[in-house]
Amino acid sequence: MTPQGIPLMKARLRSLLDALKYRGRATVPELASDLDLNVETVRDHLRTLESRDLVRRDGTLQQGPGRPEIVFILTPTAEALFPRREGEMLQALARYLVDHKQTPLLHDFFRSYVAERREQGLARVAGLTGKKRVREVVRIFDELGFMPVLEDHGDTLRLCHCPLRDLVQATDLPCREEIGLLRELLDGSLTRVAHMPDGDAACSYRMDLD
Repeated sequence: MTPQGIPLMKARLRSLLDALKYRGRATVPELASDLDLNVETVRDHLRTLESRDLVRRDGTLQQGPGRPEIVFILTPTAEALFPRREGEMLQALARYLVDHKQTPLLHDFFRSYVAERREQGLARVAGLTGKKRVREVVRIFDELGFMPVLEDHGDTLRLCHCPLRDLVQATDLPCREEIGLLRELLDGSLTRVAHMPDGDAACSYRMDLD
């Protein structure tokens, strides 16, 4: 399992990350002992992981005579390599609210969530028109995790990933808010021509911005 932009790593590098995860904080000698490797090999691996923003230094620790040992911890980027269940939990919560006739509460929450992003997005596209506005909207949706791509000479916006897919399996509210947010940010008409919940590989929108 690797986050976007990080190539599949060697087994030893992954083992080092696992060992650091178990310990929370660790020095080179501690990791070398855990993995039955020599300290120079561990230092070399840590330099590689540092260059990928997967570990960072977190002070020093005195372990006997001599110089203190540097302490290493995982970065947030590395934490993404480990299993997470937030999406599954969010889906279960949404289903619970829908099943117990609390859909309005779910709608209020999600609209509040989107409203904050709408305000930030509108501030970024203020004064922009045409292709400049479209490019800024693409950047906004990329930051939100949708992996947007412009197709058909820039007339179609394709969202290659849905970061809320678990929630979409419980309610169509995210889909409705998504197209509403896009319309406001683009300040134009949109027609959905592909939809992930319908079995398509992505959600695509044909734009009419004249």
